[in-house]
Amino acid sequence: MASRRIAASLHQGLRAQRAINAVRSKPGLIRSLATPVSSHGSTTESTTLSNGFTIATEHSPYAQTSTVGVWIDAGSRAETDRTNGTAHFLEHLAFKGTQKRSQSQLELEIENMGGHLNAYTSRENTVYYAKAFNSDVPATVDILADILQNSKLEASAIERERDVILREQEEVDKQLEEVVFDHLHATAFQNQPLGRTILGPKENIQSISRDDLVSYIKTNYTADRMVLVGSGGIPHSQLVDLAEKYFASMPAHNPNQQPSASLRGLEVTPDFVGSEVRIRDDTLPTANIAIAVEGVSWKDDDYFTALVTQAIVGNWDRAMGNSPYLGSKLSTFIHEHKLANSFMSFSTSYSDTGLWGIYMVTEAFTRIDDLVHFTLREWSRLSFQVSEAETERAKAQLKASILLSLDGTTAIAEDIGRQIITTGRRLTPEEVEKQVDAVTAGDVKSFAQRKLWDRDIAISAVGQIEGLLDYARIRGDMARMLS
Repeated sequence: MASRRIAASLHQGLRAQRAINAVRSKPGLIRSLATPVSSHGSTTESTTLSNGFTIATEHSPYAQTSTVGVWIDAGSRAETDRTNGTAHFLEHLAFKGTQKRSQSQLELEIENMGGHLNAYTSRENTVYYAKAFNSDVPATVDILADILQNSKLEASAIERERDVILREQEEVDKQLEEVVFDHLHATAFQNQPLGRTILGPKENIQSISRDDLVSYIKTNYTADRMVLVGSGGIPHSQLVDLAEKYFASMPAHNPNQQPSASLRGLEVTPDFVGSEVRIRDDTLPTANIAIAVEGVSWKDDDYFTALVTQAIVGNWDRAMGNSPYLGSKLSTFIHEHKLANSFMSFSTSYSDTGLWGIYMVTEAFTRIDDLVHFTLREWSRLSFQVSEAETERAKAQLKASILLSLDGTTAIAEDIGRQIITTGRRLTPEEVEKQVDAVTAGDVKSFAQRKLWDRDIAISAVGQIEGLLDYARIRGDMARMLS
């Protein structure tokens, strides 16, 4: 059997060689080197309608499908304490029927075109998007516009979704990472909009009324807060025409707000509060701890430096086969001394502030203080000793992470929408690579000296955390001289 496969391979190779020789015998059909396909790079086109509604696209002429969606500059941060959870509630109600379409009609239209319709809410954004064949983009934009402008918000649907959201909240409460980060935001931005959760408290979910939902739409679903994004085979001009057809009549801005105060013009920058929240639960199998300093916004000059610094600290999980061999100094130390199950460094940015820190999970309950101490000692080291080698490693990992994540029309649409909403323009992948390449070891040390050294911290801890020492002890490690 093996000999027959070898013989077949030889015959196939001879046939291929004869075909090459036949081509070479004909003049004008041979070229010595490959000719590169002309590359136009990725170009994001942007147009703004007279009412302030923005359209942004990246056209890929050979793509057979497109992702189109509306990014709205409003999330849980745009709510009040009493209405916290409204944005997420609206997301649930979006597909329950409009003045033009019942829920079944809406679902049938999407199913018949083989499309995918979805939505999500974050602290600063609400997003409604769909993926479909290029020929179905007009119908898709029609559906998105209908959902955003003509939702019925029927009382029966509202009552049904209360139960759905409460069940969803129960599931989220089982995800310890989500719980820790919600508490981290709540303590770091105490009594401020950014500190609220996305789902909202249980009592709000039970009491949010139709009037609250309508008021939120009128206040925040305005043209100056929206970007219609297209990625894939949809040409920019076609999407602009569709926007003029379906979104030109949207109110330009909140009637109770000056036009010049659109987006976040009136909102005060949040104050970062050095503080902690601890929820001790000895029935849980692990201690889950997040520690953060005040980070940077999307528009901050230190944005990419913060990401490189985060990459130097790194991520680690003992379950990974290569966990002993990662380049991060902290991962090597924690692995050798068996201090944790995993850790994940993070740099989370918002429109005007951020959180920079680390999330750790451990079963070594009697060594939690060692874990925290040597983690913050590594942060201190960054203010004095950063090598070019580890900086270059971190930059390579960061570029790979960012650029490889732009895989597919939906990921590109997400990148366009987020950047246009937060900064007003989109950095192309080439510009991102250039910005990351420009970060030096000196920049990392400067960032650490200004943002990490002797700075207040926010701590969120859940689980078997008896071994986590008091706040003052941990805060003191933020300014420890290296021996």
